Amino acid sequence: MLNTLRKIVQEVNSAKDLKSALGIIVLRVKEAMGSQVCSVYLLDPETNRFVLMATEGLNKRSIGKVSMAPNEGLVGLVGTREEPLNLENAADHPRYRYFAETGEERFASFLGAPIIHHRRVVGVLVIQQKERRQFDEGEEAFLVTMSAQLAGVIAHAEATGSIRGLGRQGKGIQEARFVGVPGSPGAAVGRAVVMLPPADLEVVPDKAVDDIDAELKLFENALEGVREDMRKLSAKLATQLRPEERALFDVYLMMLEDAALGGEVTAVIKTGQWAQGALRQVVGEHVNRFELMDDDYLRERASDVKDLGRRLLAYLQEARSQSLVYADNTILVSEELTPAMLGEVPEGKLVGLVSVLGSGNSHVAILARAMGIPTVMGLVDLPYSKVDGIELIVDGYKGEVFTNPSEVLRKQYSDVVEEERQLAQGLDALRELPCITPDGHRMPLWVNTGLLADVARAQQRGAEGVGLYRTEVPFMINQRFPSEKEQLAIYREQLAAFHPLPVTMRTLDIGGDKALSYFPIKEDNPFLGWRGIRVTLDHPEIFLVQTRAMLKASEGLNNLRILLPMISGIHELEEALHLIHRAWGEVRDEGTDVPMPPVGVMVEIPAAVYQTKELARQVDFLSVGSNDLTQYLLAVDRNNPRVADLYDYLHPAVLQALNTVVRDAHGEGKPVSICGEMAGDPAAAILLMAMGFDSLSMNATNLPKVKWMLRQVNMGKAKELLVEALSHDNPQVIHSSLQLALKNLGLARMIGPGANKTL
Repeated sequence: MLNTLRKIVQEVNSAKDLKSALGIIVLRVKEAMGSQVCSVYLLDPETNRFVLMATEGLNKRSIGKVSMAPNEGLVGLVGTREEPLNLENAADHPRYRYFAETGEERFASFLGAPIIHHRRVVGVLVIQQKERRQFDEGEEAFLVTMSAQLAGVIAHAEATGSIRGLGRQGKGIQEARFVGVPGSPGAAVGRAVVMLPPADLEVVPDKAVDDIDAELKLFENALEGVREDMRKLSAKLATQLRPEERALFDVYLMMLEDAALGGEVTAVIKTGQWAQGALRQVVGEHVNRFELMDDDYLRERASDVKDLGRRLLAYLQEARSQSLVYADNTILVSEELTPAMLGEVPEGKLVGLVSVLGSGNSHVAILARAMGIPTVMGLVDLPYSKVDGIELIVDGYKGEVFTNPSEVLRKQYSDVVEEERQLAQGLDALRELPCITPDGHRMPLWVNTGLLADVARAQQRGAEGVGLYRTEVPFMINQRFPSEKEQLAIYREQLAAFHPLPVTMRTLDIGGDKALSYFPIKEDNPFLGWRGIRVTLDHPEIFLVQTRAMLKASEGLNNLRILLPMISGIHELEEALHLIHRAWGEVRDEGTDVPMPPVGVMVEIPAAVYQTKELARQVDFLSVGSNDLTQYLLAVDRNNPRVADLYDYLHPAVLQALNTVVRDAHGEGKPVSICGEMAGDPAAAILLMAMGFDSLSMNATNLPKVKWMLRQVNMGKAKELLVEALSHDNPQVIHSSLQLALKNLGLARMIGPGANKTL
């Protein structure tokens, strides 16, 4: 059964469109299970009815005509109950409904499985047989597995708009929503430009072309390029290979001729398919044929064909990238975005980014935040290779992407984009004004930085210091560990740019989802593994070099603050303090006269929450990392789109933990700040101010919004809102009550869809 399933999935994935995919599934499942009927019913959201979309065994003329409501028939029952239904004699069931046009009265046994994608029922997969019998557990499991595969296929069809004419009105599904993780805040409406991974044939989509001659010319150039490469390789290896081994290059050259691969691809291009799609189709057919052969030698030839295909594709992709035209409002889509891809889009054309892989901490996400480009990462369900040229909406606040948006949704998000633009202009006037509440409470607003580009943005928005400088960013950009001298230059630039304002530099925080290509950390559970201070204490040479560079960079400026990440107990803190004092002694012995800078601890592990008093006694300040603290308190991987809905920094447990940290830190006479997404949320910032945080540090983009909000709310009112928030036991209720209170105060303009990702 597993082998059968693998073959069906392989065949379905290479189907041209949804209709072909459904046709393959009903045919192959019927064959595999030895049943007389296999049918697929899809739920049309327009009419809320299950429509027969493909069948083997029923009357094919009933496709698209037979439908039933969720409260009708056995199919409706399977869809409503969201679980399989296995009946020995379907006609005996009270929900059985007979459709004369399908000719199904001949079939007694019935097995139906719901097709569910992201908790949403999208259809039902059914098999039927004439004789009365109960399908066994293995058959039921096979059908459930098949329906799970089908869910992905349907989701892909929704994304690319290939589901059309599902209902009688012929409208079909207008838009599809995909959930990822927020990479950079903001909203964008534009057209997708897909950057395919180099030389990966499997993800090349089908694409119809008008200029067939141009495609034929591209393919001919690619053929000549690969032929030339083969000849050069053969000549280069002439002295190292035996004649029979060199003959393989001749075989490759023969395969490229018109009578072989070359001719077949040309024939497919002439049908109107673009060169890359034609190549994928032909190579795929040859590879499948070779892989199914019994002879080991012939099976190995599949890899030769794949290799040739990849070489040809590389040439075709290079030719396309040179002729790629970026329209206004380009939304760049890729399996894994790289900084180099961002650089290829002409200035002013790029409005949004979408990456299938990666997290909110990816280098590209950090770069996107610095550039102010709305970004969604980790969009694992998006069939990205098929959305080229399709209209998209990117919601960088919620981490959502909509494909083929309806007119209503497009208008809604276009309004948000315009609202954001006007808001940014209006907030510019606040730059020179302090963040003081109407009743006189002063709240310093700092920024999180990592790139030099962040400096200008922070200064334009009136930042009063740096609450978090991510030192790992220069490490991530490098191909090796930067030297002390290189680090010194980078840190000096940051410290000088903000002088005399304070700059809080976090020591190297790698591990988890922040990897260095030259220092790989492979772990089953990286978030609970070797990361942050754990890595640098195990490698004091890295820690000492970095601390020395920071201290030397602060000479004459004296605005450095050092922050230690991922501290889970006193022993780690004491070890780190010992190394910092050692580095300070070394630097002074070398003649650099710098005072000992303030040293602080990040509170981002639950253990640190309960040891706040003990930690505060040994350091100069504390800083809460709200992103990680929320993640660890709620046991939710914040970069996993499947549990993204559970990640909520207004969860009662998070609010109570934050309250405890401030109370205990102040009890020891130490200031406490907070950095992370929560500090940049205007509504959440009110609660943080009421708790008594001494400063808030956020993304530069959000700083004006937070300043505007806090300048409208009295400290007394903020404390009332905090008391109410802490009285609730449900995060949803906290969101709603906070939103309602702000609306009643006339502050709703900052809590619309464009204000933040939670309200």
